[in-house]
Amino acid sequence: MGKLLIVGSVAFDDIETPFGKSDRILGGAGTFIGLAASQFNVKSAVVSVVGGDFPQKYLDIFSDRNIDISGIEIVKDGKTFYWKGKYHNDLNSRDTLITELNTMADFNPVVPKNFKDADVVMLGNLHPDIQLGVIDQMEERPKLIIADTMNFWMDNTWDELMKVIARIDVITINDEEARQLTSEYSLVKAAAKIQEMGPKYVVIKKGEHGALLFHEDHIFFAPALPLEEVFDPTGAGDTFAGGFAGFLAESKNISFESLKNAIIHGSNLASFCVERFGTQRMETLQKAEVDKRLIQFKELTQFNIELT
Repeated sequence: MGKLLIVGSVAFDDIETPFGKSDRILGGAGTFIGLAASQFNVKSAVVSVVGGDFPQKYLDIFSDRNIDISGIEIVKDGKTFYWKGKYHNDLNSRDTLITELNTMADFNPVVPKNFKDADVVMLGNLHPDIQLGVIDQMEERPKLIIADTMNFWMDNTWDELMKVIARIDVITINDEEARQLTSEYSLVKAAAKIQEMGPKYVVIKKGEHGALLFHEDHIFFAPALPLEEVFDPTGAGDTFAGGFAGFLAESKNISFESLKNAIIHGSNLASFCVERFGTQRMETLQKAEVDKRLIQFKELTQFNIELT
């Protein structure tokens, strides 16, 4: 069984969309990644930090899905990271109303001893120094190191981010971030530049328009499944990353063909995440539902064509 180490925030989210309000619920990149990865036959652990205000019932959600929580530090007199946001009518843009780092401000990750030999490491969107700290704690080079990042770190921690990018195998970013990172408008040129920085594979997420995978001269595109209803996009990108990493940790096959499949699995799981507020849909998701939607993905993208 493959081992997957996940590093990311475990948090409280407070979300408002055109369809309602959530109040304070479970959120955080590490949470969404972990729940998505739990759909695969892998041993996984989440490394994060929470405060004494974090309820046991939320920790049980991880444990009930066989996610190791020994790497989640609990600061008894601290408060858990909190984010509040409001989505616009198109659900593609949002306003951050409140961000309280709380215990995350001084987060110093400690990798559990039994996960220092993880096959796959998924570094959620955190300060590059935290990501580097995790890489340095691994006893041997993982088969695959995947990192997510965002424009905030490009604006404020460029040098540190470049050190991370030089040491990873896969980077997952959106199209806007890829353009900012490389000063290239063409995503093909942007991906080529990023590969020169270190990563062998570049995943560029395009939200409701799918995702692109680049490796050397090879390009693969996976569409997003057209959905009847999108309720809350929060965590969709992290759910995608969790499905992507979970599939690769289970398969133990690191190749362009395998990463193509991982993209589909990630997109498939992300399509469930958006159907409810926060983690609600991922908490009840069953394998039969996942498999049924995978067939829809196959039908969406498969065709026969005759060339004369």
